[in-house]
Amino acid sequence: MDASQFEIILASGSPRRQEFFRAMEISFQVKVIPVKEDYPPELNGIQIAQHIVRQKAVPFLNDISENQLIITADTVVWHDKKALGKPQNPEEAKKMLHSLSASTHDVITAVGFLQKEKWESLYEVSKVSFAPLPDDEIEAYIRSGSPMDKAGAYGIQDDFGIRNVTFIEGSYSNIIGLPVPQVLKKIKEITVKN
Repeated sequence: MDASQFEIILASGSPRRQEFFRAMEISFQVKVIPVKEDYPPELNGIQIAQHIVRQKAVPFLNDISENQLIITADTVVWHDKKALGKPQNPEEAKKMLHSLSASTHDVITAVGFLQKEKWESLYEVSKVSFAPLPDDEIEAYIRSGSPMDKAGAYGIQDDFGIRNVTFIEGSYSNIIGLPVPQVLKKIKEITVKN
């Protein structure tokens, strides 16, 4: 079966992930079925991302057809043995950004690939280091509203990230929310059968 015979469904409302799929030049549609993004407290960063990505696929299990490929994704910021998801309010965003100031954290994105009779997933870990973050800059960034829909309360691609991230190790696109080369490779493996 080649890629054109597959109906690829991106189960993510993230505009950044959708933009990546357009950049990969893959024909896809978006279908999001909201799920609770909770997880057992004993899980670590990688396990949390893998757990949530699986949860996001569960609502599709009974409805998936033979030619569909459902792709789910979840990004977790892992810092000081804690997962930083999307902040619930400005106060939480402020706390997250203060904790990330002058330190290094992991950004973990897990991606799930659901087919009719098969589930596969992959994950990627990137490291990000921040300079010391001035209070006034944190306050202005929170007022902009930008941190509120992002794991760890920041976007590396935002002006704030561009000014304050001093070092990254690993995939840049992963930090934004999707490890593009790895995902593209997996989609080709699944859809291009010899």
